[in-house]
Amino acid sequence: MLKGNKIEKVKLFDADPDVLRALMGVSYAAEVCPPSQQLIVLSMKAMGCHADFLCQAQLLILGSRQRCSSDGVPDFSLYFFFIPNNGRYVAVGNEPFLSSYSGQFQSYVVPALLNLQQSLAKANLAGYVNLVVPCNADAYESSLPSQGAFRPDLTEIMTQLVSFLNSNGSPFIVNIYPFLSLYGSTDFPQDYAFFEGSAHPVTDGPNVYYNAFDGNFDTLVAALNKLGYGQMPIVIGEVGWPTDGAISANLTAARAFNQGLINHVLSNKGTPLRPGIPPMDIYLFSLLDEGAKSILPGSFERHWWIFSCDGQAKYPLNLGLGNKLLKNAKNVQYLPSRWCVADPTKDLSDVTNHMRIACGFADCTTLNYGGSCNGIGAKGNISYAFNSYYQLQDQNPQSCDFDGLGMVTFRDPSVGDCRFLIGVTDTSSSGFGPCPRWIIIWNLMLWGIWVFLI
Repeated sequence: MLKGNKIEKVKLFDADPDVLRALMGVSYAAEVCPPSQQLIVLSMKAMGCHADFLCQAQLLILGSRQRCSSDGVPDFSLYFFFIPNNGRYVAVGNEPFLSSYSGQFQSYVVPALLNLQQSLAKANLAGYVNLVVPCNADAYESSLPSQGAFRPDLTEIMTQLVSFLNSNGSPFIVNIYPFLSLYGSTDFPQDYAFFEGSAHPVTDGPNVYYNAFDGNFDTLVAALNKLGYGQMPIVIGEVGWPTDGAISANLTAARAFNQGLINHVLSNKGTPLRPGIPPMDIYLFSLLDEGAKSILPGSFERHWWIFSCDGQAKYPLNLGLGNKLLKNAKNVQYLPSRWCVADPTKDLSDVTNHMRIACGFADCTTLNYGGSCNGIGAKGNISYAFNSYYQLQDQNPQSCDFDGLGMVTFRDPSVGDCRFLIGVTDTSSSGFGPCPRWIIIWNLMLWGIWVFLI
C-alpha cells in the first residue's frame, strides 16, 4: 500500500521488530516513539551502542543484520526516524513540554540530549544522526502570530534546546492540530480551521491570516525569532483531521482539511513571516485507524486516518506524490460476509453488561455523540457492539452468543454512513478491532505519512 501510493516516509510510534524488518532495504523513513516518561532514564544514564535503540538505529541506517542485545536502556526509551539521503534523526521524548504534564519532564530533556549525543558518538552514529525533540504547539503562545513566544516556564530550556538543535543542524519539530482548536473552543471560527479562506481572518499588522495552520506556524517562527533563531528549519511532525468520533470529525471535513493542507504547502506560498518557504517536511497524521488507542482526549482519537484498518482509502485524496488519488491495499482477504446482531425476538433489557464487555475489547467509539453510528437507535447500538466483538474474535460462533441475545445474520446491517465492518483474515497473529490479524500489528502504533519534501 505504501509503495502503491509512493509514500516514502512513515513514522511508527512503536519499535516493533517485524515492522522495522519489513521497512529495511527499502527507501522508507521510520520513526519510533516512546512515552516521555523514559526521559528520566535517558537523562540519568549515558548509553553505549549495546542499548536496544542504538542497535535498531544501526540496523536501519547501516542495513546491518547483527542482533541487538537486550541490556542497557529498555525498549521504547526514545524514538528515531531514518530519512534516506536527507538526514537521520533521533527524537528524544514525545511532546515532553505539554502543559498537561505540569513540567514533570522539563528538567530531563537537555540531560537526555547530552547523554544520547555521547551514546551516538560511542556507536559511531554521530555522523549519521541528529537529535531532535518534537513539541506540541502549546509550547508557545500569543494572541497574534507576530507576538509569538515560548511559554514563560519554557524560556530557559527552549533557549538551550534551540541552541543545541542549531549547533547540530537539526530542525525544530512541532505538531499542529487546528481540529483540536476547533474541538476545544465553541468560539473558534470553523472556516478558519480550513484552507478555503475565512470570514473571520486574523489581522496582524500588515499580515492577514486566513487559516489557523499559517497563524500557528508563524507564532512558532516569531517565538524562535525572539530567541535569535528565526531562520531555523521547521518540520511539522503531526497534522491532520479525524473522520469520526466528534461533531466536526467526518469524511468531508477530513478530506477538505488534508487536501487543502497539501495544496497549500505545495503552492510554495509559505506564510506571512516566511513567504515562499513552506515547512521543511510535513507528516500527515495518519495512515491507519487504531481501534485500541486511548480516547481520553475524545472518541475522535481512534479515527485520524486516511485509510481504514483494512487498507482501503476513506476518501479521495491526492498526496501530491505523482498519483492522482489514493490507491487501496491489494489482495486483502476478508472473513465471510456475516455479522453478529441483536436477536430481535429476545428481551434486551439485561444487555448492559454484555455491551460493556464487547466495547471493552472492541472499538465502539462511532456510537458516541458525534460519531457516524450515533443515530442508529438502541438496538442498532447493541448490534454494532456485538458485531465489533464478533469480528474481533474471527467470527467465532460462541462470540455471538451473549447469553442468547445475539444472532448471526448474512444481511449487512450497515445503516447510511454507519458501517458494520467485517474482519480481515490472517492466522499469524491475534488482534484487536473490527479488522483483525494482518493489520493489527500496526494497531498500537500512531502512523504518520510524510507527504512532501520541498
